[in-house]
Amino acid sequence: MAPKGQKKQAGPRPVASNRRARHDFEILDTFECGIALQGSEVKSIRDGKVQMRESYARVDGGEVWLFAMHVSPYAFAAGFGAHDPDRRRKLLLHRREIEELAARTQQEGLTLVPLSVYFKEGRAKVELGLARGRKTYDKRHALAERDAAREMQRATRTRNRGED
Repeated sequence: MAPKGQKKQAGPRPVASNRRARHDFEILDTFECGIALQGSEVKSIRDGKVQMRESYARVDGGEVWLFAMHVSPYAFAAGFGAHDPDRRRKLLLHRREIEELAARTQQEGLTLVPLSVYFKEGRAKVELGLARGRKTYDKRHALAERDAAREMQRATRTRNRGED
């Protein structure tokens, strides 16, 4: 049970998230993917030693691959258990999802961007976003909308406090 005054978070808590992706891209659709990892990578991800800033995904030969996601080597896996931190990793999706992603990225010129990494029922998952790049003026417009929404929430909150 959550302490008084705090909301209980719905769903799994992200280990790492790519906050920049939501700023740079307009997310049209999201997919939950499994990720094929080596043993020491799982422990590093559990420790939060993941960087997703420049990472992206690509459909290649009927499979989806995740590139440029840096998973730091696990401190206690010396020599034999160590892994390459910047290797490409296979994402696990259903065949029809892979076909849909391949078609939409080729035809519509969309990009596959990883949004977050989290654990669900003990398995590492990646939230993959099908995205369209934003221009600079779109980014400014999105920031202005978010600020306006925040101001509205603040105003309604103070007005509701006055009624109590």
